[in-house]
Amino acid sequence: MTGNIGKSIYRKEALEKVTGKAKYTDDIAHKDLLYIKLVVSTEAHATIKNIDISHAMSVKGVRSIVLGQPLPLTGDEIRDRPPLAFKKVRYYGEPIAAVVANSAAIAKRAAELVKVEYEPLPVVNSPQEALSAVAPLIHEHLGAYEKIAHVYPEANTNIADRTIIRKGDMKKGWEESEVTVESNFSLAPSDHMAMETRCVTAEIRSDGAVVLTSASQAPYIIKKKLSDYFNLEEGKIIVHTPLVGGGYGGKVAVQLELIAYMATLSVGGRPVKILNTREEDMATSPVHIGMDAKVKLGATQEGKLTAAEILYMFDCGAYSDKGATISRAAAVTCTGPYKIDHISCDSLCVYTNHPYATAFRGFSHSELLFAFERAMDMLAKKLGVDPLELREKNAILPGDTTATQVRLNASTVGNLPKCIEHLKQLMNWKEGTVQQINERKVKVKGVSCIWKTSTIDSDASSGVLLTFNQDGSVNIISGVVEIGTGTKSILAQLLAEKLKMDINKVHVKMEVDTQTTPEHWKTVASRGTLMAGRALLKAADDVIAQLKDIASRVLMCSADDLEVGNEMVYVRDEPDLFMMVKDVCYGYKYPNGYGIGHQVIGRGNYTLRHLTHLHPDSGVGKPGPEYSVGAQGVEVEFDLRDYTYKIIKAYSVIDIGKVLNQKSAEGQVMGAMSMGLSFASSETFEFSEDGKMLNPRLRTYVPLRYGDHPEYVVQFIETPHIDGPYGARGVGEQGLIGMPAALANCLSHAVGCDLNQLPLTPEFIWKVKERGG
Repeated sequence: MTGNIGKSIYRKEALEKVTGKAKYTDDIAHKDLLYIKLVVSTEAHATIKNIDISHAMSVKGVRSIVLGQPLPLTGDEIRDRPPLAFKKVRYYGEPIAAVVANSAAIAKRAAELVKVEYEPLPVVNSPQEALSAVAPLIHEHLGAYEKIAHVYPEANTNIADRTIIRKGDMKKGWEESEVTVESNFSLAPSDHMAMETRCVTAEIRSDGAVVLTSASQAPYIIKKKLSDYFNLEEGKIIVHTPLVGGGYGGKVAVQLELIAYMATLSVGGRPVKILNTREEDMATSPVHIGMDAKVKLGATQEGKLTAAEILYMFDCGAYSDKGATISRAAAVTCTGPYKIDHISCDSLCVYTNHPYATAFRGFSHSELLFAFERAMDMLAKKLGVDPLELREKNAILPGDTTATQVRLNASTVGNLPKCIEHLKQLMNWKEGTVQQINERKVKVKGVSCIWKTSTIDSDASSGVLLTFNQDGSVNIISGVVEIGTGTKSILAQLLAEKLKMDINKVHVKMEVDTQTTPEHWKTVASRGTLMAGRALLKAADDVIAQLKDIASRVLMCSADDLEVGNEMVYVRDEPDLFMMVKDVCYGYKYPNGYGIGHQVIGRGNYTLRHLTHLHPDSGVGKPGPEYSVGAQGVEVEFDLRDYTYKIIKAYSVIDIGKVLNQKSAEGQVMGAMSMGLSFASSETFEFSEDGKMLNPRLRTYVPLRYGDHPEYVVQFIETPHIDGPYGARGVGEQGLIGMPAALANCLSHAVGCDLNQLPLTPEFIWKVKERGG
């Protein structure tokens, strides 16, 4: 039975989810469970003078109160963060103490009785402020922090990392430039807004094993960091991750897990649980990064790009965590999907007194493309050329080199011009960007182009186990976390295709258990299908070889003469000679009782190949395996009087390599598009002058709501990525990353002004128009 690839097959966990039977971290019962409530900072930057826990400890049912200690600092690339604030707080909402009590209500009541005395310090509210010569230092000891080899903090500044890209000769580039544009861009931090808030349980068993259950995208990283920070034996750390109710990068960070371990340690190892409220999830746990940027572009009169000079300043918040990696990823793809010979880019990870940042769907690409694609539209306007024609003329192609000087081919970059041509047709682009509807309203179109590679660890790997059941069905065991993307169901499709079997006989273990599940680095970066898919295909080759070996001894032929398919192992040119898979997948027993073989268990592993670090002085290197490209657009009805607007249609044409599951791919892209439009149009955190978050709740933090969504139009181009399973490219993030730029370009056309800040609220548009219109 073949033909599984490309079909819209139901997800393996669909029935559990639609019936409400699916179990998430908060649903899992524990005997003798205690509850944790965090005490968080009410200041954005302050010295902690005193913490009085006496009243809280007197509350009946309180078991322990854990305070910050001079433990080893934590952090992803720079160790700059205590699990609980010690002596100093650096953002509003930072955890200071963890109250452990018999019930959640008691823990909350006691937490409110903890009194913290502060001495406020000057607050840094943006990257630009942080880079000022008179800005207070958020980390006075930055130069002394432990760090990995390929991160470059600058002591006595607020710069946690700087990535430099230098390509070509900038002097020559500007000499060749007949037209230039230059502008500033900005967006503030925002939230991931996963449906499930972060949740962790932890206990220390009597045998010394540390057992956690976490709503995480990175259970294996939790295990490694717990071992590292607390000097625990890694083999005695077990992390369980059931189904996760959305992550979008926000559940990559290891934060609550460290606090939960400290809490269970304080109560003799009893099980403890910490569950964020929505407000805590927004203000206390890691957020979506903000950015300030400056972009200068040069081109010939004919519209050929000649030079790009870029400064990206990422607001990593109070601690660097993933910020350094995010800013580095932006440097790698700093110019968007265009051929430019002369490039100078500095991408900075900058400390502020905001909540610290972690990964967000797209990992810097929606942010950098907002700035760069706005600059491209500004250049098109100055040149007097069509915005899509300018992009098509400069589209990066096979044979061209990236900003990090990697030469591309059709497999590693796909076909951007074809995406642009399809977008033109879908949007009926020839009718123009602005059309009058009536005296108040216009219909406006805006576009952007996208590309993305995944700058993940060069030794990142994924493992898969396949085990047969006696009825011939197969179990897939993979460390990919099911965060809503359907990746584990895609693995089932890949296996069914490879073994030519009924997909209903492929079973997938959804929960991850780090003690028994093969490691998958992290479920991030649109790498699940590539890495786990390649590992699965290797495991499938392994089981095929074992099935052939056992069957060959029964059929008395060479294993090379056999094929596997339709639940049989058969002779290639005599298919009537066969064994059923179910009769050999546990070995074979002859009539006389003699047995051969064994249960067939396959294993496969895949590690990304030929990836390198970036050279610190030039940025030369190969940080990712391949680039996905695409073209996106939006149509808006804009009210010229009151500056309100309605997004009517949103378009994505993406080179996906090969569609593995049509409906799943479309759903991934549409969901990502909605996220991009939401934070572009309305989502942002508001901070007071003293750094306090003013809107950490869904009443005042405004995403797209029911009725706000446009019609989503998605189309795929297929240029196979040779290394991908059946040629597939990642597509989990690509639908998001061009939407902010496309909306900003669209609305800039509508008002005739450059809208270079997100979110694009009617009030903001009105202010820009009144100031410069």
